[in-house]
Amino acid sequence: MNTKANQGKALITGASTGIGATYADRLAARGHDLILVARDVARLDKVAADVKAKYGVQVDVLPADLTNKYELLRVEQRLRGDADITVLVNNAGMAVQGKLIEADIDRYETMIQLNVISVTRLAAAAAANFGKRGSGVIINVASVLALAPELFNGTYSGTKAYVLNLSQSMQTELGPLGVRVQAVLPGATRTEIWERSGGSIEHLPAEMLMEVGDMVDAALAGLDLGEAVTIPSLPEIADWNAFAAARQALGPNLSRNKPAGRYLNNAG
Repeated sequence: MNTKANQGKALITGASTGIGATYADRLAARGHDLILVARDVARLDKVAADVKAKYGVQVDVLPADLTNKYELLRVEQRLRGDADITVLVNNAGMAVQGKLIEADIDRYETMIQLNVISVTRLAAAAAANFGKRGSGVIINVASVLALAPELFNGTYSGTKAYVLNLSQSMQTELGPLGVRVQAVLPGATRTEIWERSGGSIEHLPAEMLMEVGDMVDAALAGLDLGEAVTIPSLPEIADWNAFAAARQALGPNLSRNKPAGRYLNNAG
């Protein structure tokens, strides 16, 4: 039974299994009531029953296929209109294996709809609600592949780079309003996404594969530490800070009124 003060409601997408279900458990333990979103109603009901029994929190089940515009709008409306929601975990996502030249382009389009469009619309809905109130937390789950497009197909890694960019922009926009935005970049994590994408984790060395509970616990610890970007497996935060500083250092030279000298010197 949960004895902590109620922390408001957390709306979690992709909550029927894996990362989303683990966030449901951990946030319920912290005193949050929950709104759980996913397509698989039977699994969603089981997660809801488990956390209710374990922590005594209130749990609403909101079945939705976020690649369906009308079902996505239903979740958006809940995010915009429910003043009790204090946290959005924007977790729902999918991967597609294979090279672009061999791709089932319709599957890629579905992935972009889920990983980019739904994430954006739900983040915008939460931002409007939280910004008006002056508080709230948005957690956008991306991937370390946002930083390593060479390691997987560029479409999937591109969707996760988008989530990272979106999160960093939202941090600048919403921070002054009292809203926190965290981007979480997991590495390889033991979830069903591998099988659903047509791949397998069997080829991965054990030292590369993190258990989902460890990943979510690290992500929430990063949130508690005030991190804007959390990479659960990164040993030294200084490495991320150096990467971010190097990117920022490019800024003054990204847009100038003349081409760089190397182009002028080599002009025909």
